[in-house]
Amino acid sequence: MPALPARLSRVSESTLLRHLVLALAGMVVIVLVLESTSAFRNGQLTAMAYLGIAAGGLTVLTGLNGQLSLGHGAFMAIGAYTTALFLQDTEPALPVVGVLVVATLVTLLVGAVVGVAAARLHGPYLAGATLALAVAVPGIAVYFTDTLGGEQGLNVLLPEIPDWFADAVFFLTANDMTTTRYVAYIGWIALVLTFVLLANLSRSRVGRTWRAVRDDEVAAEIAGINLARARVLAFVVSTACAGLAGGVMALAVRITAPSGFMLTLSLTLLTAVVLGGLGSLLGALIGAALLTFLPQVATGFGADLGLSDVQSAELAPLAYGLVMMLVILLAPAGIVGSVRGWWARRGTSA
Repeated sequence: MPALPARLSRVSESTLLRHLVLALAGMVVIVLVLESTSAFRNGQLTAMAYLGIAAGGLTVLTGLNGQLSLGHGAFMAIGAYTTALFLQDTEPALPVVGVLVVATLVTLLVGAVVGVAAARLHGPYLAGATLALAVAVPGIAVYFTDTLGGEQGLNVLLPEIPDWFADAVFFLTANDMTTTRYVAYIGWIALVLTFVLLANLSRSRVGRTWRAVRDDEVAAEIAGINLARARVLAFVVSTACAGLAGGVMALAVRITAPSGFMLTLSLTLLTAVVLGGLGSLLGALIGAALLTFLPQVATGFGADLGLSDVQSAELAPLAYGLVMMLVILLAPAGIVGSVRGWWARRGTSA
């Protein structure tokens, strides 16, 4: 019996083990939810997954390193178009996992180039540069119409579900695998792996370096930290997450077109990070959940009031605005940040 507390103590002391245990518990919950919900809900959960991946990368960049990016939708577009180019045939040269890895690496390389170029920029200057990127990248697909499909975009042909994966899920759940659920599994497995990596990175020496640069650049430079290198690394990690999110988005939507990656997407990701709480991966996931499910709640509320379909749909932006105002007024540190602050104050008073 004494061995069990000792093992639990080792798990609690090891950051990696703690995160792996949480990831395993999360996967159990994910399987239960995906197998007990409809195809429509599976699609919504996939959207939550790829928004969560992108928001997780952005919260590392903005919350931990203090860099403001308004162009992460452009990096999602790079990942999505890379995925679409590989999946123009039902028998692609690479499996889906390999395609997502390539999409992530391509976006990472582009992010490295942009990050090096913008290493000396911060604050509004970096925001302006990434804003220009968000506006310019969707137009590239229009210019290279023959390769990237122009305004109509590229269709994404999802390969057959691997037999080993369908058999494994059937063995665990006794349910047949559907295409929508398969994509949802891909999205959530990608999210869990991404969050484990980001969580460990934020707790490592690299994460402490990012925080030092965010809190006081002068003190960080005096301590021997290379500011440009720290900013570029944070930017590269964040853009890699955006590329992976774009690849999952391409699988879920089945089409990659410029209209899906306009400036609105970048602002949506920033909204998710602010709502959930800067620097918190849990906050990024909560923000992604709000952005995914809030429109349907607002639309359903409008229908209950007797509004037309168009009028009900127009309630979604209003709901976004109201929620944002409430969070800013009542929880200025974001949902997770404000809850943590309240809990800390409660513990101190007790």
